[in-house]
Amino acid sequence: MLKSALSLAIALSACASAVAAPLTDAALAQIVDRRLAGDRTGACFAVAVIDGSHVARSYRCANAGAPPRIGADSAFEIGSVSKTMTAALLAGLIAEGRASLDDPLSAYLPEGTAVPEYQGQPIRLRHIVTHTSGLPALPTRMQGADPANPYAALDDGALLASLGDVTLAQAPGSRFEYSNFASMLLSYAVARRAGQPFEAALDARVFTPLAMQGAYIAQPPAGVRAAPGHVPGGQVTPAWTFPDALAGVGGVRATLDDMVRYVQAQLGDVPGSAATATVAALKLTQQPVSEQPPMAMHWMRVPVNGREVLMHEGGTGGFSALVGFDPGRERGVVVLSDTALTALGGLGSLGMHLLDPAVPIGAPRRATTPPDAVLDGLVGTWRLGADMRVELCARAIR
Repeated sequence: MLKSALSLAIALSACASAVAAPLTDAALAQIVDRRLAGDRTGACFAVAVIDGSHVARSYRCANAGAPPRIGADSAFEIGSVSKTMTAALLAGLIAEGRASLDDPLSAYLPEGTAVPEYQGQPIRLRHIVTHTSGLPALPTRMQGADPANPYAALDDGALLASLGDVTLAQAPGSRFEYSNFASMLLSYAVARRAGQPFEAALDARVFTPLAMQGAYIAQPPAGVRAAPGHVPGGQVTPAWTFPDALAGVGGVRATLDDMVRYVQAQLGDVPGSAATATVAALKLTQQPVSEQPPMAMHWMRVPVNGREVLMHEGGTGGFSALVGFDPGRERGVVVLSDTALTALGGLGSLGMHLLDPAVPIGAPRRATTPPDAVLDGLVGTWRLGADMRVELCARAIR
């Protein structure tokens, strides 16, 4: 998700700045429809734009004539946006003097765990929150995982054992490589240092202080229903589940209002004193940690029209999500999709347009029939790997 958003950020530098007035719900619905109505994916979006204390919300589907399938009680898988919440837990421990970004990862793992180094240089927590640890995208012991629910069977032992399979190719901090493996290790490490299960820590330190009453990992609150996820085209796909200690990589479910409260807290707009420590932790996660790429603690720092906004996208097998905010303008956006759109470009164009209307919004993806010449060119035997071939014939592809 990060790579596509970084590509989008480069394009944004040429856009003219625009300041938008607070949106009404109806105006937001019209904007979302411009991007979504008739989209061939069949997706439904829950969208919110936060302008100071004003919030506009919209629930829209590509097929406007179909029965509504999402609403205020729908909990969406937010995927990798969960990483920013893991960062908030780490930031809270830092504020308490119980952690530091300069700590080596090995200090947070069971004694005797084999943690790779590069010529004596250890992986530090700052390398994990900026995806520069040098660890691969996924643990080696995940091979053979169920593609429909890839993280469900991974346990703590397999995660830690996978570290012993890794040889770092360069010094930590020297190269960006997006790593869910590293993020699972951070989730495990933070829960271990906090001294409680990950979901319990997240509930105590983030969900409850911010009144995110519908947010959860494995224990859905009363009155909240898990929205079914879909693949593009509308087919329902199984939910993704995560072992508790590793769930900080992408296991959070939340309603639109939960994520609105999360963004409001990022902007410092939370009433009462119960959330003071949480808001301070969130502010710490926003501080720059690296410049290549520009990252805070699991937040991308995206340039747009001479300003910097913070953003993260997420995706699971049946969902996509985007959270972004502009602290200088006190403006934020949440886009939750009940359909996996990662392979189709994600939600970046809509999210950035809602943060700054000068950014192009994008258009619905329409189903089209390619010319016969294109189809004819696909006929033949195609090698997909050393031991795999696929044969396409004219009848099958027309």
